[in-house]
Amino acid sequence: MITMPARKPRRTAAATRRTPLLLDRAAIKRQLADDTYDVLVIGGGITGAYAVLDAASRGLRAALIEKDDFASGTSSKSSKMVHGGLRYIEQGNVNLVRHSLLERHRFRKNAPHLVHRLPFLFPILEKDGIFDARLAKGFEGLLWTYDLVGGWRIGKLHQRLTVPEVLAQAPTLRAENLSGGLMYFDARADDARLVLTIVRTAAALGATILNGVRAEGLLMETDRVAGARVTADGDTFDIRSRAVVNATGVWTDELDAKADDGHRPQVRPAKGVHIVVPWDKVRINCTVTVPIPGRARRATCTRWGNSVVLGTTDEDYQGSPDDVHCTREEMDFLLDGANTAFEGKLTPDDVVGSIGGLRPLVGGGEGTTLDMRRDHHITVGRTGMVTVTGGKLTTSRHMGELVINKVMTVLGRRGKSRTTDLPLLGGAGYDAEAVAASGGLAAHLGERFGTEARFVGDLIQDDPALAEPIVAGLPYTKAEVVYAARAELARSVDDVLSRRTRARLFARDASLDAAEAVGAILGQELNLSEAEVDRSVAEYLAAVHHEKSVLLEGAAA
Repeated sequence: MITMPARKPRRTAAATRRTPLLLDRAAIKRQLADDTYDVLVIGGGITGAYAVLDAASRGLRAALIEKDDFASGTSSKSSKMVHGGLRYIEQGNVNLVRHSLLERHRFRKNAPHLVHRLPFLFPILEKDGIFDARLAKGFEGLLWTYDLVGGWRIGKLHQRLTVPEVLAQAPTLRAENLSGGLMYFDARADDARLVLTIVRTAAALGATILNGVRAEGLLMETDRVAGARVTADGDTFDIRSRAVVNATGVWTDELDAKADDGHRPQVRPAKGVHIVVPWDKVRINCTVTVPIPGRARRATCTRWGNSVVLGTTDEDYQGSPDDVHCTREEMDFLLDGANTAFEGKLTPDDVVGSIGGLRPLVGGGEGTTLDMRRDHHITVGRTGMVTVTGGKLTTSRHMGELVINKVMTVLGRRGKSRTTDLPLLGGAGYDAEAVAASGGLAAHLGERFGTEARFVGDLIQDDPALAEPIVAGLPYTKAEVVYAARAELARSVDDVLSRRTRARLFARDASLDAAEAVGAILGQELNLSEAEVDRSVAEYLAAVHHEKSVLLEGAAA
């Protein structure tokens, strides 16, 4: 093995690029097998992504591997909110809220193309509401706290709305008990694209990143973790590293046990589910928080283009972390809440997509997952492996910083994090208002790729046929599939339709019709055999049919 010197961070490479960052899978595999790294991050969700970016930005020789696809676990199935968390104030965790709101501001500054301001509306109802008029005054005090500890950075303070103002935002809300509303402001992001952009930014700074790489075991030298034995595309090889980070989320205990036979499980999974319905069935222009009949919990309804996402989180989960879906019971729970709050009648036939994901909370014991704190935990095991668990999407940048601080201690080195003001690829110089005003394809590509949208536009200029939509009713183009294969390490139909685009979530059945066309493009771009393309298409069809059967027929997840 050849030990390579630490690289100096090339910050300008992440800020602006004159040519697209093309990623070649075969070359990356050779590099992983041949090089020795300062740090190997195992787990390609939001936490691992920001850990490898932080490491690369400090000049460490860093690598990240993911057993499936980037963000394929929890980080593509979150609420997609970048927020401080009003509930955490209710729990008395004001410090977490203050810090989360600061990190929200940094996300909006470093990734303005991906993280967008979003208004949240709480209807005040005379009865059967989240809170009635008597409690609204107290809740407004909570919103003032939220604004004062950092909510103000988003550029708007909370507002009290009249009934007509509430109905202007949500015209289908049942008005008979409505007495007004409260609105405050947070942000949202396409979580899967955010993760992908973070790992690509790390690659632009010199990190080695690859999906479809499973850690079968850990390499040990004098009782210290020194890398991992992995399999990728049928090949088995070793990745040598002076430090290893376990950022595998709900799979954390499994990897920790490989490093320490005496490890005791720490992670308590909490399940969250979301369903998608057409916007014209609800017609809201913001996020509306609604009560659930007979329950102490509440659900959120968020406009996303021509769709509305209904979701709730935090139920204990005991099943397999590899097969998590929204069930019939959970869908009915969300539909009941929406039908109580809005006019009209949503039915299971209106649901065009669904996701179920697990949040890796830390700790066990009594009480519900809803009441558990969202603080992260970072430990160094007896074999030197750094493990990170807990936390939330909003604070992922800071978690990555703290993880690499621990790694620097393991390595006996010094160096400060540089990610606080580090733009993600496509973020530097991006003007969100100007792009939104342009409308059409330019706005669509801008909100996904930022200033790097020009590279996708170049593909369309060279071949205008690539401007054609790949999924009926959605704006995603064939050019984006080509770009996903060349620059985003997409390997399969599922990678493209579930995460490089969000077609599976927003148009499940239509995405089935597009699977063969996506497979054909991938086959051409990746030089796949006809059998490999057919298998990729078949696997996607089977996965979606299973998801749909769990949702509509109540099959066991």
